[in-house]
Amino acid sequence: MMWKTGGARCLAVLGLAVIGIAAGDRDLRLVDAAKKADGGALRGLLEQGVDVTASQADGTTALHWTAYWDDTEGADLLIRAGARVNAANELGVTPLWVACENASAPMVQRLLKAGANPNAALLSGETPLMTAARTGSAVVVKQLLDNGADVNVKERARGQTALMWAIAQRHADVVEVLLAHGADVRARSNVWTQVVKTTADQKSHPDYIVDIAQGGYTPLLFAARVGDLLSAKLLLDAGADVDAAAPYGTSPLVLAAHSGHGELAVWLLEKGADPNAAGAGYSALHAATLRHDAKLAGALLIHGADPNAPLRRSTPARRQSADFHLPPAFVGATPFWLAARYGQAEIMRLLMKHGADPRFVHHLDFWGQGAGYGVAHFIEGDTTTLMAAAGMGGRVSSGEGLVPVPDPDQVEAMTLEAVKVATESGVDLNAANVDGNTALHSLAARGYDAVVRFLVEKGAKLDVTNKKGQTPLAAAMAGPRPRESTVELLRKLGTKE
Repeated sequence: MMWKTGGARCLAVLGLAVIGIAAGDRDLRLVDAAKKADGGALRGLLEQGVDVTASQADGTTALHWTAYWDDTEGADLLIRAGARVNAANELGVTPLWVACENASAPMVQRLLKAGANPNAALLSGETPLMTAARTGSAVVVKQLLDNGADVNVKERARGQTALMWAIAQRHADVVEVLLAHGADVRARSNVWTQVVKTTADQKSHPDYIVDIAQGGYTPLLFAARVGDLLSAKLLLDAGADVDAAAPYGTSPLVLAAHSGHGELAVWLLEKGADPNAAGAGYSALHAATLRHDAKLAGALLIHGADPNAPLRRSTPARRQSADFHLPPAFVGATPFWLAARYGQAEIMRLLMKHGADPRFVHHLDFWGQGAGYGVAHFIEGDTTTLMAAAGMGGRVSSGEGLVPVPDPDQVEAMTLEAVKVATESGVDLNAANVDGNTALHSLAARGYDAVVRFLVEKGAKLDVTNKKGQTPLAAAMAGPRPRESTVELLRKLGTKE
């Protein structure tokens, strides 16, 4: 039996009506035998001359069920007895569609030879070719194309083609067959407007609930989204535009970087992709920093990515999700500031090597989730890259580059390395933001003893007070869980009560 995918889906489209010996004037014993995969009963009923075209109330025939069970012998018997190979149920499902869902080349061949229409579509517009492209049999796809299947027809819901479906499932061998038969590498899926959030907070300010253009994807954008390098190579060889962006502005390079497919992104760079494309408000370098992909960040910089390009727009995110997301608080920040905020010391060094400004100061002005799940206005001006490395400047949730959430020791180790890079770059250790907080305030409040010790040894002052009159010691003592080890450390380092 060749059944390999979508069993529940196939059963749903064939229907599960209870079959008796007869319904009205219809004799459904043959359909019942096929549904039960009872080959002996099927042959006996055919010898009796039972109506081979009989169908269930939804239009499902015995031939549908033999295709479902991949019963080639039963299908041969039914076809010779006069079964209608193009019979469709109320959803438009034909035996050929079922055979394609099964990726069964022997069954497809029999049905096509008997006159099955390769372009008979479901009510949704899904054709047997799209189904075969999704289930992944290059042999079945070629059978359909050789028998007249339309390679570029689109389904109705999203305007997607068989080529797009094959790429979405990473079936590069199917992609190769489709391209050889004229699949359009520049086709685009439908475009529609959708309301999205550009923050993952449970409650959002109206400024962060926006209409954006969704869809409009080319086959190469599909490849970028799923990381299908083999298909991407085939597409570019067939004439795809390496920089053709979605209507929202996302280029294949940016999409590959944001989706975590660094290998594909590097290859796109080598094929001439624009390293500074930022039509969606963020570049591949911003995305690589978000994804902690130092290898990709290095490749982007070598290919001319701007190390000081500011983030222009936050990215869409699902509410309270684990999506990799650049939040509103980071709009205006440079890649170096972002790398510091995400604790990415290696990327920080790469950026400095290629001309990044480590003394950049970010002025945060954003709406976020305040006390009691309300929306509050936050202004965190004068946030240096050292402060960012120390954890200041907006919230980094598990969905913003730290998935899965690392343990506290790992976070502290990452913070220490990022703080070291920022310190080496000459950033003022004692600079304060608009609230008077220094990097040492933040580190003390977090209880990062190793980082506190390092920064004090480098010259950070212990007696700086913020606008609330708090010293780093007071920051370590504040809150529901005072950082006792940090309090003890600060006292040993010479802080005064």
